[in-house]
Amino acid sequence: MTEQSTPPALPHQDVPTLATLRSFYQVLVNTLIANVTTSYLWFALTFWAYLETGSVLATSIIGGSYMLLVAVFGMIFGAIVDHMKKKAVMLISSAVTLITYLLAGVLYLSFPEETLVDWNGIWFWLFAGVILVGGVVENLRNIALSTTVTLLVPADRRDKANGLVGTVQGIAFMVTSVFSGLSVGLLGMGPTVFIAIVATAVAFAHLLFVSIPERGIAHDPAAGAAKVNFRGAIPAVMLVPGLLALILFTTLNNLVGGVFMALMDPYGLTLFSVEMWGVWLGVTSIGFIVGGGLVAKFGLGKNPVRTLLLVNIGVALLGAAFTIREYGWLFIVGMFLFMAIMPIAEAAEQTVIQRVVPFEKQGRVFGFAATVESASTPISAFMIGPIAEFWLIPYMETREGQESLGWLLGDGDARGIALVFLIASILLLGLVFVAFASPQYRLLSKSYAETPPPNSEAAGADAAPPATETEPAPISPKTPEISGGASRVDREDSRS
Repeated sequence: MTEQSTPPALPHQDVPTLATLRSFYQVLVNTLIANVTTSYLWFALTFWAYLETGSVLATSIIGGSYMLLVAVFGMIFGAIVDHMKKKAVMLISSAVTLITYLLAGVLYLSFPEETLVDWNGIWFWLFAGVILVGGVVENLRNIALSTTVTLLVPADRRDKANGLVGTVQGIAFMVTSVFSGLSVGLLGMGPTVFIAIVATAVAFAHLLFVSIPERGIAHDPAAGAAKVNFRGAIPAVMLVPGLLALILFTTLNNLVGGVFMALMDPYGLTLFSVEMWGVWLGVTSIGFIVGGGLVAKFGLGKNPVRTLLLVNIGVALLGAAFTIREYGWLFIVGMFLFMAIMPIAEAAEQTVIQRVVPFEKQGRVFGFAATVESASTPISAFMIGPIAEFWLIPYMETREGQESLGWLLGDGDARGIALVFLIASILLLGLVFVAFASPQYRLLSKSYAETPPPNSEAAGADAAPPATETEPAPISPKTPEISGGASRVDREDSRS
C-alpha cells in the first residue's frame, strides 16, 4: 500500500474511546426508534397494496420504486454526510420523514379509501409515493450511521459494532413486521399512518437529546470550497485494489436480491393470512438479531471479504431450498436462516469500506455504493413482476408446467413463484464462485490486511495527516507547530 492510499488518522477528531463508544450506543437506540417507524409504515403499505389490489405487479413496482429512489439519491446523501456534522444529517432525515408522513395522512383523509386503492388511478401512486419518499430519506441517516462507526468506535471493535447495527435493524424488522400486519388487518391503513406520524415525531424529539461528539467536519481537499461536492467517491474507490469489484459483486447480488424483494411477500401471503404472515415475519426476523449478535460477539474473522462470499453461498442454497415444496414450516425455517446470515454480509461490506477508505470520503463512498448497488434491484424487481405474473405463474398452473417441473417443485398455488426463487438462487451461486476465483478478491483481501484503520492509533503512527481544512488546533506548550490538524504529540497527549 502506498502512503496515498493509507487512510490516515483524523487530526481534527479524538481517537475513539470507551466514552465515544457509549455515544455510539445512544445513536443506535435512536436509530432503532427511527427504523421502527419507517419500517412499520413501509411493511404496512406493501401488505395493504397487495391485499387491496391482488397484484404482484403493483407490489413489484412499489418495491422497485423504493430501490430506484435509493439509487438516485445515494450519491447526494453521501455528499451531504461528508459535508455536515452527523447529528445535523440525522435531524434532517427525521424531519423530512415526518413531513412526508404528515402529507400521507392528509391524502388519506382527503379521499375515500375506494379511490386510494385503485392502482390504476393517480391517487394510489401519489399516496404510495409520499410514503416511499419518507422511507428513502431514512437512508440518509443510515449512511451517516455507517460513518459514525469510524468516528465513535475504537478500531478493534468496528466489525462488532457493525454487527450491533444489524441487530438493531433486526429488532426493528421484527417489531414492525408483526405490528404492520396486525395494524393493517385489524385497524386499517388510516390508523396505521396516524401511528407512524406519532412514532416519527417521538424519534425526532429523542434525537434532539442525543450527543454525537464531533469537533469539526472532515474536509476533502479534492472537494474544494463547495458546500456539497460529489468528487472523491470514485477516485477513493479506484484507489483501493478490488474495492470496485466488491461493489460490483454486491450490485449483481442485489440484482438477484430484487427477485426476493418482489416476491417474498406475495409468496408468504399465499401461504398465510395477512395477520399470520406479519407474525411469522416477526418470528423469522429474530434471525436478524441472531446474525447481528453473532457478529457483535465474534466479529467477522481476519478476512471480511471471504466472509461476505461465504455468506452469499448460504443465501443461494437457502433460496433454492426454502420454496422447493409449498410447506409453511419449510418457508419459515428458510426465512429465519436467510435473515440470520444477511446481517453478516452487510457488516462485512461496511467493515471493509470503513477500513480501506479515508473517513472524509466515507460518506460519498457509502453513497456511491448505495447508488450502484441499489440501481440493480429495481431492474430485477420491475422485470420479475411481469415475468412472474404473466408467464411463470400461469405456466406452472398448466398441466404442461406441472408435468415438466412437478417432480422438482411439487404441487401448490405458488409454484410459479418457487420457480423464480430457484432460478435466481442458481444464478447467485454461480456469481459467487466467479468472485472467489477472481484476482480482485485476492487484491482486496490484501488491501484490507495491510491498511491501518482510519481514526486509530495505528493510522496516526503510520500515516501523515492529510492536507484538509479543519478547525484550528489550540496552542499548547507540547505542540511543536500549529497547523490545520494536530501533530503526533497532540494525539499522544490526548490519549494520556
